[in-house]
Amino acid sequence: MDWLMGKSKGKPNGKKPAPEEKKLYLEPEYTKSRITDFEFKELVMLPREIDLNEWLASNTTTFFHHINLQYSTISEFCTGESCQTMAVCNTQYYWYDERGKKIKCTAPQYVDFVMSSVQKLVTDEDVFPTKYGKEFPNSFESLVKKICKYLFHVLAHIYSSHFKETLALELHGHLNTLYTHFILFIREFNLVDPKETTIMDDLTEVLCSSSGSSSNGSGNGSSNSTGAQNHVKER
Repeated sequence: MDWLMGKSKGKPNGKKPAPEEKKLYLEPEYTKSRITDFEFKELVMLPREIDLNEWLASNTTTFFHHINLQYSTISEFCTGESCQTMAVCNTQYYWYDERGKKIKCTAPQYVDFVMSSVQKLVTDEDVFPTKYGKEFPNSFESLVKKICKYLFHVLAHIYSSHFKETLALELHGHLNTLYTHFILFIREFNLVDPKETTIMDDLTEVLCSSSGSSSNGSGNGSSNSTGAQNHVKER
């Protein structure tokens, strides 16, 4: 599980930023699409009779499977040629191996690293115990936070690079619903640093503002999202 301990760093590369393309996923006709109008803010709240770690484990595992499934619908379009880097808008992500070495990889390679590593964790009884009486490890919450950060990268990449394909498959309603549910969940339990998700604040504000999210839950806020995308960053 050492792969989860790597740190991300962002820095400008000194190049003049390319003109930002119009974001198709922000078009009102598409942001309105959902597969349900359920109040997700209530759905993510911890039930009184449920242990916190049990709740985090159950939801994290479910999100992993749903995000993996959502990515699989466009995976044939996400290739080493079409997505030579793991990019979201003007941010490029790098993978960190077990020794903390930064690896530049294509988007499909990055997603494969994420999914195979998370799969290994969620099926490990010592990390995600399913048997009665078995304790969660002391590092459990930090592991969940790292998992959620990487799952967010995958969701953001789908929107940034493959929304046209998602539209063509008529799966944008599913993607919007999954994104809204996931964002409200990680906000409810402070699982991902707002600085990490600020790159998608414009979408988050549109999708989650009508889903019971509080104004302070947007982290740095949409006012900072423009500044965060003015230059290419490495993480």
